[in-house]
Amino acid sequence: MAFTGDDFDRESELKAFDQTKQGVKGLVDSGITKVPRIFIQPPDVFSQCITPLHLPVINLGGFWSDRVRRTEIVKEVREAARIWGFFQVINHGIPESVMKEMRDGALRFFDQDHKVKKEWYVTDSSKKMFYNSNVDLSSSLPVRWRDSFHCRMAPGPPHPEELPPPCRDILIEYSKQVTKLGCSLFELLSEALGLGSSHLKDIGCADGLATICHYYPASPQSELTIGARKHADNDFITVLLQDHIGGLQFLHKNQWVDVPFVPGALVVNIGDLLQLISNDEFMSAEHRVMSSSFGPRVSVACFFTTGTVDTGKVFEPIKELLSEQNPAKYRATTMKEFVQHSHSKVFDKSSMLHFRI
Repeated sequence: MAFTGDDFDRESELKAFDQTKQGVKGLVDSGITKVPRIFIQPPDVFSQCITPLHLPVINLGGFWSDRVRRTEIVKEVREAARIWGFFQVINHGIPESVMKEMRDGALRFFDQDHKVKKEWYVTDSSKKMFYNSNVDLSSSLPVRWRDSFHCRMAPGPPHPEELPPPCRDILIEYSKQVTKLGCSLFELLSEALGLGSSHLKDIGCADGLATICHYYPASPQSELTIGARKHADNDFITVLLQDHIGGLQFLHKNQWVDVPFVPGALVVNIGDLLQLISNDEFMSAEHRVMSSSFGPRVSVACFFTTGTVDTGKVFEPIKELLSEQNPAKYRATTMKEFVQHSHSKVFDKSSMLHFRI
């Protein structure tokens, strides 16, 4: 099937899709057997070369009580953040029952009747909670095969009535527990940088939390669609809860690596902003989500960032990490400038070059 054609009125098809307010799930529920053209990706998106590498799985057991084990964990985190930019954590303190309920809660939201669900469908990303199919529908890129709802959980938190009833309680509880875990991860990352354990938290890395639930329906032509294009996260760290369907891959030495489902584990990845303030001591990694003929795939991503994008707070390489032998590699930037520029690059890793000295 061709990627474009003379009879392809993209703008009209996008408008018609958006006006249904039913997302990709609505298309699948209608029984389509062929993918609409607005979703068809160019061939280069599907570059393969999958490497059978084993992503680090770090056992956090003993982190809070065993000094010797904590030292070992810090070493493991340092290596993972330097070399991979991705790792998984087990024994992280969040009960599996809470994780399951969070996945189930997200599924309950997306499984609602379309007439109920579309009341939450907005394109105004300034709201505490908003649901849509693709936040960048107006861009020139093909549409991703997924629906999402975004919740700004901190600073705040939102009033309960601002969150959808099918997952309201678990969103609040899960976000609280992920925030606690995030603070522990920032302690480990701070120590891995040779800094005091509270350094990253003290400069605001845990002030903001956005929780985004993604729904990737089974695709009738998975070879033509993609759940998430290659991108890097423009935050400090991301904590991801995924299910058994799979599809998440990250780029390591120009080769794609699968992120397997590990029961009870959470995936952690370094964001571009942590790469900047660590002066390349920690490296973010581009990643993507492939479509599947199986599904749906449900994931919950928690993004740790600053309290608000509009803050005038300046971020730059941490001075304690710099020396004559290791000068600053990036200029100072505000969160607003950093996010706006990364959005202009559609989260492309090349956006980091704009801040490089």
